[in-house]
Amino acid sequence: MEEINNIEVGPCTESNYLKPFRVHYSQNGTKKSWDFMRTHDSVSVLLFNTTSHCFVLVKQFRPAVYMSEWERSKAPPPKAADGPEEGAAEAAGPESPEGQPAPAGEGSSAWPPASAGVTYELCAGLVDKPDLSLEEIARQEVLEECGYDVPACKLKRITSYRSGVGVTGSKQTMFYAEVSDDNCVGAGGGEPREGELIEVVKVPLHEAMTFAYDERIPKTMGVIFSFIWFHNNMSPKYKISTNV
Repeated sequence: MEEINNIEVGPCTESNYLKPFRVHYSQNGTKKSWDFMRTHDSVSVLLFNTTSHCFVLVKQFRPAVYMSEWERSKAPPPKAADGPEEGAAEAAGPESPEGQPAPAGEGSSAWPPASAGVTYELCAGLVDKPDLSLEEIARQEVLEECGYDVPACKLKRITSYRSGVGVTGSKQTMFYAEVSDDNCVGAGGGEPREGELIEVVKVPLHEAMTFAYDERIPKTMGVIFSFIWFHNNMSPKYKISTNV
């Protein structure tokens, strides 16, 4: 999972998942504009294994996170002098291709380790099958990513919310499902034909809240929110401390 190389960055001119737009509008008499992305809605699932009393998460490499970490780690460019010295442009050499950052050199830094782009997340997937209900889509994602066969009727809807509101208007619906070792019918790992490379991770219930608030562990807000939801709504059922 963490062997990443041959990195190239370029413009995105066409995508099956993101459609960029710019909207112009007036708000209280003031003309404004905003850039946004049209994206699919999605589902996510908090899985709790009742056999081992642990949460089942997925761990995967996210290029957007990786590139954000690279941008954050770059050294600031040196301050420009009063004027360029004669021959400075020639000495600098050719510029990097547009949109393709140089991995090393003055004013930049080498690529960070691949682990900088790995995050812990809930099992999740896009709502891109109009003939299936949200529960059925969630069931498929659980089977593909985590290897558990859970009937759609066993998925409890927690809530839905908007994600990435500054960039997208998509909605994510979160479910909860209890599974046992008997429900495990495969190793999970995602759908290789779609380029998915997913590691299944288990977080013991008694370590859940420590995990949620540990800023050294890269995770999504869905993980944090769902662990808090479980603590408030389900933990009394199991009579086990969640380290709050």
